[in-house]
Amino acid sequence: MKPGVRNSLADVTGVLVGHHHALDPDATTADESTPGTGSATGCTVIRVPGGATASVDVRGGGPGTRETDLLEPSNTIQQVHAVLLSGGSAYGLAAADGVMRWLEEHGEGIPMGQPGQVVPIVSGAVIFDLPVGDWATRPTAEFGYRAADAAATDFATGSVGAGVGARAGSLKGGVGTASVTITGGVADGVTVGALVVANPVGSVVDPRLGLPWGTATDGPASFGLRAPDESQRSAFVDLAPKGTTLNTTIGVVATDAALSSSACRRMAITAHDGLARAIRPAHSPLDGDTMFALATGTFVASDAGDPLPSAFPQELPMMGAVCAASAVCVERAIVGAVLAATSVAGIPAYRELLSSAFA
Repeated sequence: MKPGVRNSLADVTGVLVGHHHALDPDATTADESTPGTGSATGCTVIRVPGGATASVDVRGGGPGTRETDLLEPSNTIQQVHAVLLSGGSAYGLAAADGVMRWLEEHGEGIPMGQPGQVVPIVSGAVIFDLPVGDWATRPTAEFGYRAADAAATDFATGSVGAGVGARAGSLKGGVGTASVTITGGVADGVTVGALVVANPVGSVVDPRLGLPWGTATDGPASFGLRAPDESQRSAFVDLAPKGTTLNTTIGVVATDAALSSSACRRMAITAHDGLARAIRPAHSPLDGDTMFALATGTFVASDAGDPLPSAFPQELPMMGAVCAASAVCVERAIVGAVLAATSVAGIPAYRELLSSAFA
């Protein structure tokens, strides 16, 4: 596998990403005695013009989701037109109404008869960020509409969109993305990408080394990192998590391979392997860890290889490579989110607290 052109989810042809958020410079984090102030929340929309085959896998004990039952491979609808990732806990699901409005205005959805009569399918998941900034400020339908309208191949990462109020253990979380192009085998040339909102209860940094857990697979040098100074590592170890432990990491993995809904489900399942490599512990009772999987089918394989026995899905050889790549992309995307994040509401960012790690 080699990095994608942009190293982002948008390297998958047919996938666009947009953010919208509200962030006040004076935002503060709530604690037991003082309410948070200022706006610090947002949403991120992954839009797939024309729709994409989709599925989902929910592993956390406290999920907040929309239209996930619909994505079961045994159900009738096999495609989505957008995925919403939002702050605001359950309140943030309201942003999906704005995404639907944008899609309907642009004729995106399941055709239902007369021209313009469509039903957009928008799945979604939320993170718990309410104590960051003003508790009463949450993403609304207008947030979702603006994020859908902003969707493009170029987009920001870090403390943006759904990642504005994200917290990764004791550090600032955020939005991260990564992609790879598979080399060799029947999946040669297939692109896989991921976008993750890193907001876990667990830690994203190995306290012994001061490096993100997710750098273990490729090595810290691949992210431009080295072991930080001992004094900064000690300061990090002594840092106590602030506020609530009700968090959640959510994201999307996508590929340009033509996969069925059941194959997408398998891709979503293995995406959680990457989450568990980069976050410790993962999938806790207090997390709502949710991964969506999309297949746009824009890649045409030049050689499908020898056919399998009829008892096996013919996409199986490609699935193995795509699933492995999805885990790698999620792992890298979580590291990217932590490295790109900047401090919000007094939550320290990795690049500020462990600045000596940057070679």
